[in-house]
Amino acid sequence: MAENRFYATGRRKQAIARVWISQGQKGFNINGQGVMEYLQRSNLKELVERAMKAAQVEGQFGVRALVNGGGKAGQAGAVSLGIARALLKYNDTLRSILRRNGLLTRDPRSKERKKYGQKGARKRFQYTKR
Repeated sequence: MAENRFYATGRRKQAIARVWISQGQKGFNINGQGVMEYLQRSNLKELVERAMKAAQVEGQFGVRALVNGGGKAGQAGAVSLGIARALLKYNDTLRSILRRNGLLTRDPRSKERKKYGQKGARKRFQYTKR
């Protein structure tokens, strides 16, 4: 059983996903729930399943992911990256397909910090000369 399981980690914004794909099993399980029950939006479900569709291995693997941190969109992106990396461990020849679809690049964008003495990261208090 252990030889048919592949593990990878995916990150996006503040979310970290630990992903296991198991050959021969079916279904997606994120934090003990189904994909639609957990993410609740169809576009996030499609984002999670993108790596499997690009590699044309839908239905061949069962996915189990433990995600924490961030919001639902960041978590979906983290799971997607984790699945793509796990698929690489399964078959390294999928690299060019996954790379072409942009699934192996970790998105470095994160929330910009609020600056001291100001209202937010970019927003400033209005200046008046008086």
